[in-house]
Amino acid sequence: MPVEIKLFMCRTDNFGALLHDRDSGETAIIDAPEEAPIIDAITHSGWTPSMLLITHHHGDHVEANLALKRRYKLRIIGPEAERDKIPGIDDTVEEGSVIPFGEERIEVISTPGHTAGHVCYHLPKAKAAFTADTLFAMGCGRLFERPAPVMFESLKKLAALPADTAIYCGHEYTLSNARFALTVDPDNAALQARAAKVEALRAEGKPTLPTTIGEELATNPFLRWADPAIRKHLGMEKASDVEVFAEIRRRKDNF
Repeated sequence: MPVEIKLFMCRTDNFGALLHDRDSGETAIIDAPEEAPIIDAITHSGWTPSMLLITHHHGDHVEANLALKRRYKLRIIGPEAERDKIPGIDDTVEEGSVIPFGEERIEVISTPGHTAGHVCYHLPKAKAAFTADTLFAMGCGRLFERPAPVMFESLKKLAALPADTAIYCGHEYTLSNARFALTVDPDNAALQARAAKVEALRAEGKPTLPTTIGEELATNPFLRWADPAIRKHLGMEKASDVEVFAEIRRRKDNF
């Protein structure tokens, strides 16, 4: 694969990520949760980053922006809707924007919900997407700045990506998400098997990413609003899809 992806931990549960195009030598950073782990990952990789792609303005995703910009003279790119909240931003993107990256196209998907201007980055050739705090493994982000119907539409966009798309999200929340998912989808055999696998991985201190769109469609209740078993369990057989999604999100908020 011409694009290499390195995933590593920052802070207590954030993921950092480096993208490297082998042919052009171009390197990008996805979000900037913490300076030291990112510099360490760059040093060990031997890659020199030229751009930093920001998904949203929350502090645990932009904390190291200015330090990294000073150190590497890189260009910071982030969502137009949040440009005033992103330190050091140079260029902005929105739904449909394309960022050239070697032979790859980094496509921008607008996914408001967690924040008003959250974006995700999709690499179609590499079959990968960076979904930060919109879509998690077996979860989705809290609705801080936009209501459930807005996040619902954002998740529909991600659910429509090819099933083999690898998903790299912003936090290691998978174990908690799996335990919650079983409370609303208890008879799902695929979910039961995945939850057991996640328990084992975390017991060994291993990360649970990447996941895939296909795996999420099979086990993530936040993408399974139409599933009859979930609807029956919630007593919402006749509710709309967005009403089911909103109820699942409400329950997770109180889990």
